[in-house]
Amino acid sequence: MYEGNFPSKRYKETLQFLSKVISKDDKILDLGVSNPFSKILIEEGYAVANTTGEDLDLDTSAVKTDAVNVVTAFEIFEHLVSPFNVIKDIKANKLVASIPLRLWFSPAYRSKTDAWDRHYHEFEDWQFDWLLEKAGWTIKERHKWTNPVRKIGLRPLLRLFTPRYYIVYAERE
Repeated sequence: MYEGNFPSKRYKETLQFLSKVISKDDKILDLGVSNPFSKILIEEGYAVANTTGEDLDLDTSAVKTDAVNVVTAFEIFEHLVSPFNVIKDIKANKLVASIPLRLWFSPAYRSKTDAWDRHYHEFEDWQFDWLLEKAGWTIKERHKWTNPVRKIGLRPLLRLFTPRYYIVYAERE
């Protein structure tokens, strides 16, 4: 999936944020199929189960469970046509979600070979906050970080100081 480009900084920032807001005693449902980061969470001692690849735009039943008290969504909501429905239907009382931020100097991401690997949305931070609040969540903690790339050019220069990722911890009102 990453073709030799493992997102080390993103994983480090996400894990540090998660460890500040979620206990290892919590039971987590991680939206998306099992992936390298969900495996890292398990290695770190978190109790994590993943969804099974169902289309969350059409079927939100996976998040309507009492078996977990935390839902995590790491770079998932930008792939959904209607993330509001999933976010609203979550039964857990804690949510940790991260998104890539919309970059004014770069178009939305779209894989030409994988229909699941496309961004329908690329949010600004205030838009994501609004989406969560409208779905009944209160944001308790937030963090942004940059994602520099090892290339030469104007866009790589802008990536040095323009935040690319945004993560929030929210609780149900």
